Amino acid sequence: MQTSFSLSTQDQNVNIYECEVHLKFRIIEDKVAMDERDQSALIESLIDAYTYGDDEYLESLESQININEISSLDASPSMRRQLIRLQNLRKLA
Repeated sequence: MQTSFSLSTQDQNVNIYECEVHLKFRIIEDKVAMDERDQSALIESLIDAYTYGDDEYLESLESQININEISSLDASPSMRRQLIRLQNLRKLA
């Protein structure tokens, strides 16, 4: 597994991160069940299976994770509002 993680020197406890995950694995699954799920449910199910780890139904082949802290200006307005709320809660605590 490769992991890349970069932080800025910002002096805040709550920040925004952009994450990219590349997973490659083999899984034994019922084809009918796979065909009947919508794509988001299928992805969620596959990630759940991957997080449980290798067993007789799943074989990990490769994983790469890149995490980069981004400026709040690069985030959506709703994420910026949430960031401000969280930072304000930390100041009150």
